[in-house]
Amino acid sequence: MKYINRLLTVFVYFVIYFPIIIIAVLSLNESIRDYQFTGLSFKWYAEIIREASLLSAIQNTLLVAFLSTIIATVVGTYFSVVLLRVSKKVRLRLLMINNVPVVNPDIVTALGLLTVFSVIGIRFGFPSMLLAHVFFSVPFVVLTVFPKLKSLKKEVYEAALDLGAKPFNAWIKVVLPEIKGAMIAGALIAFTMSIDDFVISYFVYGDGFQNVSIWLYSRLGRRSFSPAIYAYNTLIMSVTMMILIGLSLKIRKGEKNEKIS
Repeated sequence: MKYINRLLTVFVYFVIYFPIIIIAVLSLNESIRDYQFTGLSFKWYAEIIREASLLSAIQNTLLVAFLSTIIATVVGTYFSVVLLRVSKKVRLRLLMINNVPVVNPDIVTALGLLTVFSVIGIRFGFPSMLLAHVFFSVPFVVLTVFPKLKSLKKEVYEAALDLGAKPFNAWIKVVLPEIKGAMIAGALIAFTMSIDDFVISYFVYGDGFQNVSIWLYSRLGRRSFSPAIYAYNTLIMSVTMMILIGLSLKIRKGEKNEKIS
C-alpha cells in the first residue's frame, strides 16, 4: 500500500508539473517551431519587449491584476468587518451571497456581467474588465480574511479602546497586524485569479484592451503567436514559486521563533 501511495503521489506531481516543464523548455528553444528543438537560447525572453502586441497585453494584464487586487483586498476586508458586526442570521445570508460567485460557473458570471454592464452603460475595455475582476476577486478575499478576523479575541480590541486609542487607531495598530497574513493570502489569491482569468475577461473586454489570455486566444486558431509567450509564462511561474517559497520560509522562521520564546 505504501508503494501505491508513493506511485500515485509521483503520478499526480507529474501530471501537474510536466506541462509547466514543457513550457519552460519551449521558452529556451531557439527554433520558432515548438515541435522542433534546435538548441538553447534566451532570445524569446528578449522578444517579450520587442513583441509590441504581447507587451501591451502583459501590461494590461498586470495593470488590471494589481488594481483589482488592491481594491478587492480593501473591499473584502471591510466586508469581513461588517460581517462581524451584524447578527448571525444576517451574516449567514451575506456569506451565502458572497459564496455565489465562487461556486457559480464562469460562463454564467461572465454573461451576467456582460448584461449588467450593457444595461448601465459601462464602457467595455479597461473599466469593464477592472470591475469584473474586482467582482470575482472580492469573495475569495472575504473567505480568507473573515475566518481569521472571527478568530480574534474582542477583548484585545476593546482593551485598546479602554487604554485611550481611537477606534481607527485601534483597528490599524491592533487588529490589522493580526489579520495581515490573511489579507496577504487573500490578495495573492485575487492576483492569481486575475492574471489567470479568460472566460469572464473575454465577455467584458473591448476597445482594443486585451489581456494575455485574450491575446493568446485570438492567435491560437492561426498558430501565429510568438514563442515569447512561453517565456512570459515561465517568468510568471518562476516569480510565483519564489513568492511562495519566500512566504513558506518566513512562516517557518516565525514558528521557530515562537517555539524558542
